[in-house]
Amino acid sequence: MIKKLFHKIFKSAERRTVVKNMFSLSILQGLNLLLPLLTYPYLIRVLGKDLYGTILHAAAITYYFQMLTEYSFHMTATKEVSVHANDTNKLHSIFNEVFTTKMFLLAGSTVAMCILIFTIPFFEEQRLIYLLTFGNVIGLAIFPVWFFQGLQKMKYITYFNFICKIIFTAAIFIFVKKPEDAWLAPLFTSCGYISAGIVSLIYIKKLFKIPFQRKPFKKVKEQLKIGRYLFLSELKISLFTNTNTLLLGFIAGEAAVAYFASAEKVARAIGNIYTPLTLALFPYMVKNMNKDKISTYTDILRITKVGSLLFLVILIPSFIWSDLIMELLFGKGMENASLIFRILLFIPIAAFIDNMFGKQVLLTLGKDNLYFRVISAAAALNLILNLFLTYQYSYRGTAVALIVTHIFIDIGMYWYAKREIKRTALS
Repeated sequence: MIKKLFHKIFKSAERRTVVKNMFSLSILQGLNLLLPLLTYPYLIRVLGKDLYGTILHAAAITYYFQMLTEYSFHMTATKEVSVHANDTNKLHSIFNEVFTTKMFLLAGSTVAMCILIFTIPFFEEQRLIYLLTFGNVIGLAIFPVWFFQGLQKMKYITYFNFICKIIFTAAIFIFVKKPEDAWLAPLFTSCGYISAGIVSLIYIKKLFKIPFQRKPFKKVKEQLKIGRYLFLSELKISLFTNTNTLLLGFIAGEAAVAYFASAEKVARAIGNIYTPLTLALFPYMVKNMNKDKISTYTDILRITKVGSLLFLVILIPSFIWSDLIMELLFGKGMENASLIFRILLFIPIAAFIDNMFGKQVLLTLGKDNLYFRVISAAAALNLILNLFLTYQYSYRGTAVALIVTHIFIDIGMYWYAKREIKRTALS
């Protein structure tokens, strides 16, 4: 069934390209998901719940700066590169405009992070961990995955990323042996991101002969304007993902963060299995949506149904054996994470449906404002639910608030996507 669907949607040349990019993206995504799942269980055993919770809390804070420097370029810039893939001069211009904008955002993020951790007493005790974790932001800012993704040539950077991250992840297991070594964990993680970014820039210079140029601020403003709706939407998404962890840390303490964040990371790791597929599909859907919106929407419906069924094959056993999974990953004393894991197992299917109708339909149709409308309402709902439920029920309340918000998003994205396609059919 899956093979037949795949062959029906893609022509032979398109199949080869999509498969190659799915393979490369699977390796990249696999690293981003698997390496934390290897290091975090080790760190919680070596460092203890509190220091482990601090590392997760630091990651939650720096995630906002990662979002700022990424600024939705993984969608907007990828789309532009895909459209102008055969125009060398235009590609050079797009690369330099986007990279200049990212460096501008990185500079602002660096200043903001320093002000935050050097002026607020809460960060004083573990300031070094928060500073070193910010290295992830630097590495992701200079890593031009959006450029290679738009060209559908992901293999060029997959190997560099793989080697760099494996080396520095191994360093965590070698050098982090006691609580006093906690600062080395974010240091090595940041080094993995930064080294991969540097090597990829060297390669992009050599392979595509792009003359690196700083663009005027006028171009920076244009890029910020292009992606503003999507960026604001993703910023609001963080209010019911990342901010949940942040609020939980302030309200219930670092141990509660350890329970919730551990379960959430495993649930999202399962959910992100679909990410290589959706990232590889996006440039293809952009082109096909311009040719035949109805047929492309029908293909998306088929993929959504099949993908949801495949997730159930994984999620049902995960629900049944959640206690064993949590114990194997995080050891004794993390039984409280098992209930949270069961609750959050809805996330994989919910996020997949959101992606298919939100990004693959609404964003490819250019309906960024509708996407933003759904996310805005969801962010407000989540914040209200979170403040009440987290205060009343700690990490259990946080999990329930997150699931309710995801359901709301799925309903909104599907409703708008279906409405816009119907309008297309009638026009």
